[in-house]
Amino acid sequence: MKSIAVFNVLDQVDSTNNYAMGQVHAGLAKSGMAWFATEQTTGKGQRGKNWESQPGENITLSVVFEPIKSFWSHPFLFNALIANTCRAFLSNLMDTEIKIKWPNDLYINDRKAGGILIETVYSGKSWNWAVVGIGINCNQVDFREDLKNPVSLKNITGKNYDVLTLAKDLHLFLVNTLNNLPPLPDASILSQYNEHLFRKNEKQRLRKENAVFETTIQGVNEYGELLTSDSIERAFNFGEVEWVL
Repeated sequence: MKSIAVFNVLDQVDSTNNYAMGQVHAGLAKSGMAWFATEQTTGKGQRGKNWESQPGENITLSVVFEPIKSFWSHPFLFNALIANTCRAFLSNLMDTEIKIKWPNDLYINDRKAGGILIETVYSGKSWNWAVVGIGINCNQVDFREDLKNPVSLKNITGKNYDVLTLAKDLHLFLVNTLNNLPPLPDASILSQYNEHLFRKNEKQRLRKENAVFETTIQGVNEYGELLTSDSIERAFNFGEVEWVL
């Protein structure tokens, strides 16, 4: 089923993902629909964290998709495809290299410029919906002191951006990408993800429970496990380890 490029603007909402999920459960969503919020009061990040964003300064966007059946057994490849697409979109705006920090943060010059949160709706074994939440720092230049390493597009380029136009362009870029997918996920999805993986082939400190250790990032496999190597080779699921930056 082809996705449609319907773009909705909300003045204020608690979370665009919550709103989009409500539309899904109410039977009002169609694949490709997007909701952009000028102000998001309690934006959602990974692992229950909040996504902080000044009103009108950044992209706070959620898009709903009906994943094609070939993604059902490999959900991480869908995650990787979305991350690749967002990274490619940003790379068209600047010459600076943009990386994907496992599993789905967007990093520029070792600093976090954006994040992706994908929430799912299943019926039995059928993956009916993916609610793709995207936050990208655009014009905001002042961030809370407790945020570790944020950066915005304006911090990098010095330019002011028309956030609404940028969000519409990103939405269309995503819809076109998914509409032009082959029937089966291509191996290039994972290879592209790994090509731009943050700290790949570099030593990195990770925390597992209360222990911090140093290891070399090798890549990510099709199941979304982070592969590392030190005295032994390891594979970590999302949530099992935390980056120490």
